[in-house]
Amino acid sequence: MKSKLFFYISLLLIHSGIALVVFILPFFSKIYAVIIPIIGFFYVYKTKNKNNEVLVVCAYLVGAEVLIRMTGGNINNEYIKFCVILFMLVGMAYSGFSVKSIFFWLFLLLLVPSILVTASTDDYGVDVKKYLVFNLSGPICLGVSAIYTFRRNVRFLDLQYMVVAMGLPIFTTAIYLFLYNPSVQDVIKSTQSNFETSGGFGPNQVSTVLGLGMFVFFTQLLLFSKSKILLVINGFIVLLISYRAIVTFSRGGVITGVVMIVVLLSILYFYSRAQIRQKFIYIFLLTGLMGIAVWSYTSAQTSGLIEKRYSNQDAAGRSKKDRLGGREAIMDIEFKTFMDNPILGVGAGMGKQVRKDKLGINVASHNEITRMLSEHGIFGLFGLLILFITPFILYIKNRQHLYFLSFYFFWLLTINHAAMRTAAPAFVYSLSLLLVQIRNQEKDINSLN
Repeated sequence: MKSKLFFYISLLLIHSGIALVVFILPFFSKIYAVIIPIIGFFYVYKTKNKNNEVLVVCAYLVGAEVLIRMTGGNINNEYIKFCVILFMLVGMAYSGFSVKSIFFWLFLLLLVPSILVTASTDDYGVDVKKYLVFNLSGPICLGVSAIYTFRRNVRFLDLQYMVVAMGLPIFTTAIYLFLYNPSVQDVIKSTQSNFETSGGFGPNQVSTVLGLGMFVFFTQLLLFSKSKILLVINGFIVLLISYRAIVTFSRGGVITGVVMIVVLLSILYFYSRAQIRQKFIYIFLLTGLMGIAVWSYTSAQTSGLIEKRYSNQDAAGRSKKDRLGGREAIMDIEFKTFMDNPILGVGAGMGKQVRKDKLGINVASHNEITRMLSEHGIFGLFGLLILFITPFILYIKNRQHLYFLSFYFFWLLTINHAAMRTAAPAFVYSLSLLLVQIRNQEKDINSLN
């Protein structure tokens, strides 16, 4: 027990140190980005992927993506997605894949027609390669990851190792944000998403990954804190990450993280024995107090502007007509584009040209659902149906997967406000397809006692 505690604390200290080094020596971010897959390949090669080590490596890469991108360590914007795809293929080479994953092979095939439409464009101003890579790297990452994880057996404890591997670099991201912007009060002047509190990077992506981090360390707090020291450490990290997520002033990731936590608590309550349910009163109370504390502190630090942000008001307290920051207009155009091109769509990435013609400015889609419809037509609709339905078919015989609904809602909510700009929604979706086994259900689920 003491050795595990020491190892966990050591990992947290190491990842705090990484944040400090990257802040002082920004070039280290590029080294960090290259070292992760190198060590990852050595790790997978050494273990022969006997316990799905590729998923641990991919989880770490996904957790580190936003930090690497905000500090200039990325080789290109799709670097982490390509790494995840490559590791999943390596995993398949070692451990194969289920023949029943045909649904996701079909999903990948459904992307082909839109590729052909884009490739056949006669608009010389269109960079076909760039359009295809930017818009299809996310769906392809999801499809390949899903093929590997579909019906793959893992222990619940091994799943938690993956979750923690994803959370450690997110913790690093939060520490880096404190170093980059130690005083929130000095930079918060309005209710708009704030780049200063987001490390100079996109608040939407930062909020998304921090929301995921909220869930990761909440699971550590709730299910794997068997000592007072761990309770204090994990509770502090949850509060720290939650605070940095809220002050990005980007609501999507925070709301998604809260939904994931609420869903997990509901699942645990539903599957617990009657005498255990009584103790959930204290858990709900503690969770509520933590939420009130971090919100109250944030409100004080932002002079009440955070309440106005979540009430959809400007700094003067006037209600905004647009509740989704301009996304309604984009979604409306994409729906109309689908209705005008219902069979093949306008082609992968070509929605950007349509939006530019309609709005007069270059604007990327924030919603993967409407983008799939407008750019892929009916093939995109069928692809979405596969993604929506397949996990629930699997879940019927996979009730020991305690994180299933949380993972599924992370994917669903994230693609609605941040599309698939990062690898996180694709990878987390694939984790919902694992067949999770809790060897000692009473001991593992009720370890919060």
